[in-house]
Amino acid sequence: MAEKIIPVEVLIREAKDVFRKQFKEEPDLAVFAPGRVNLIGEHTDYNDGFVMPMALPLVTVIVGKRACGEDSTVYTTGDFKDKEVTFAMPNKNALIQALPRDGPKWSLYVKGVVAKYLGPTPPAFKAVVHSSVPVGGGLSSSASLEVAMYIFLDSLTGDTSVPVTEKALACQKAEHEYAEMPCGIMDQFISFMGRQDHALLIDCRHLTSTLVPVTDDNIVFLIINSNVKHELTGSEYSTRRKQCEQAALILKKACLRDANLEDIQYLQSINTDKEIIRRARHVITEIQRTVEAAEMLKQLNYHKFGILMTQSHLSLKEDYNVSCPELDDLVRLALEVDGVLGSRMTGGGFGGCTVTLVYTHIVDKVIDHVKKNYKGKPTFYICKPGQGASKI
Repeated sequence: MAEKIIPVEVLIREAKDVFRKQFKEEPDLAVFAPGRVNLIGEHTDYNDGFVMPMALPLVTVIVGKRACGEDSTVYTTGDFKDKEVTFAMPNKNALIQALPRDGPKWSLYVKGVVAKYLGPTPPAFKAVVHSSVPVGGGLSSSASLEVAMYIFLDSLTGDTSVPVTEKALACQKAEHEYAEMPCGIMDQFISFMGRQDHALLIDCRHLTSTLVPVTDDNIVFLIINSNVKHELTGSEYSTRRKQCEQAALILKKACLRDANLEDIQYLQSINTDKEIIRRARHVITEIQRTVEAAEMLKQLNYHKFGILMTQSHLSLKEDYNVSCPELDDLVRLALEVDGVLGSRMTGGGFGGCTVTLVYTHIVDKVIDHVKKNYKGKPTFYICKPGQGASKI
């Protein structure tokens, strides 16, 4: 069976119970921000390309209140060794504004957002973080935490003046500088701007987006977590990004968004390193697939949309080399079932999840087939597009 998705209201109630137990008082603020699944357009965001994610009903909630003094305390219910951190709030009038980059890894995302917050200087606070987004599953648990923290700080200050695009960029900067993860803008963007029953086609160069309706009850997205963990802060992600930059430099392009298939032929003609050619080929073809996929979704052409998803996975596997045997097995097993339209790995790669487009009446059959034949212990989430971040 698929995992039961816990409603936001229940998560908030649970978080409030933890807050009362931890701090012996009542919270007066509650916010949430969703994780995301990227339907197509992988490793294109940092190449100024197009991506098409949807917000998930899996969310991070934060409850809390102002605190006396200058220190903030944050407690997480997540499965971490160190669950609580306390830190002095930065003084934005001081010469040194940044928070120390120390403490457990999860807390770096919190500290980064506090340090990069664009509104008025936030007061010290007490907060509990509670999440249903799997950590390390490629569903953007980090961005959901960052965006939830930003919305929480907005709620503390009462600020509504900063445009949402700038808020997303501030969260991205927090991840770059505090978690040392050179991510693109997609995850923060969709967590802020997701809309119920819509995917979001994002132009990562111009930071504009187009809502794409996904309202057909006959289709559903099945997310399968391989439960193989990955760490994108490792060298693989940075290596791919540098290879893309190198390809663009050879082509005298600002980035691979500006390249086309003829440029691949040129790279081949000058005997460019084959690995760089493969990386460029993935990005160029993936951008084209993503634009076409958005149009197919608008036309309700799910058959063609599914084909594009599967082509995306093959490109990620063979040209970008970010898949792994577990993800390949999950895609293969899903595609063996009649009624599956397309399947691909999603997220940065090296583990995490696949996303599969399937007719609703077949989804239980897909789950049973994967469970019987997959060597690991997968978990399943049946999802429609969820809502973006909000104060409750």
